[in-house]
Amino acid sequence: MKRKLLMATSILALSMVSFAFTLIQQSKPWPVPEKSAKMANPVKADKASIAAGKSLWNLHCASCHGKTGLGDGSKAAQLKTQPEDMTKAALQGQSDGSMYYKISEGRDDMPSFKKKIPDAEDIWNVVNYIRTLKK
Repeated sequence: MKRKLLMATSILALSMVSFAFTLIQQSKPWPVPEKSAKMANPVKADKASIAAGKSLWNLHCASCHGKTGLGDGSKAAQLKTQPEDMTKAALQGQSDGSMYYKISEGRDDMPSFKKKIPDAEDIWNVVNYIRTLKK
């Protein structure tokens, strides 16, 4: 009986540590260099840009962030951190330059896309598409 209680307590403690680590990871700030944050989007958010961004989103982003940007993609459960919900006001409030930087550079589970999407205009197209994902 003592052994089962000790095992259950150990499992609970490990689960709590894992959960706390996940919360810390998710709430960890993602600083963006000021120069990047202030970078203006040179691509007009017209139908062509948004369509191109959506196509790239479906190819590179939807598997983690979900088709509609809610962070519920098919690979999301396999990640250490929950993918961002792109529809939230806090994310939508970020500058285009900040989004561009994060897509280009990546961090932790979020890969860098500067080699997968080497054309800067295409990354700006993705930023323009993300702007359409508001609730």
